[in-house]
Amino acid sequence: MLRPWRLDDAPAVLAVFSASDDLDRQYPWPVRNLADAAACVERMLAWQPDPAAGERYAFAVLDDGVPVANVALTDVARTHDTAWVSYFSSGAVRGRGLVRRALAAVVTHAFDELGLHRLELGHRVDNPASAAVAEAVGFVPEGVERERLRYGATRHDVRRMALLAHDARPAPRQGEEPVRIVLG
Repeated sequence: MLRPWRLDDAPAVLAVFSASDDLDRQYPWPVRNLADAAACVERMLAWQPDPAAGERYAFAVLDDGVPVANVALTDVARTHDTAWVSYFSSGAVRGRGLVRRALAAVVTHAFDELGLHRLELGHRVDNPASAAVAEAVGFVPEGVERERLRYGATRHDVRRMALLAHDARPAPRQGEEPVRIVLG
């Protein structure tokens, strides 16, 4: 299940970052203690629809009722009906298809409920797991931004991908439970 983040999710956010040695260098704000986690949740709460700030959506991905990942739609531009997609997950749940199914649910929500036309994302070319998640949901590569990101002294190329509302999307895998979004 996916739902908006809540203030009481800070301990779960700390657990996600504690189980994921790569998130600290990729996420723009370090999460090393409960106060950092609470600040992270507050930022994700700010990624909720706000008439003054525009449309942004951050969804907690739950596993047995506990947040273990995030899928977000930000930079929603109604002029063009586009949005930027991002996701991260706890190292403890990677490889189970949870983020892939959550991303598929957010994509469906973006196209069918929000009326968006184009979703965009970027992943480091040296992150094949992130690429696999996007490709499994139907995102199509559009090009590489050379040395787009820097973590420490190391620069990373980023592959840009997009998915259009009318693009073919893979059917859910047989035997997998559908992921649903609960907004209330």
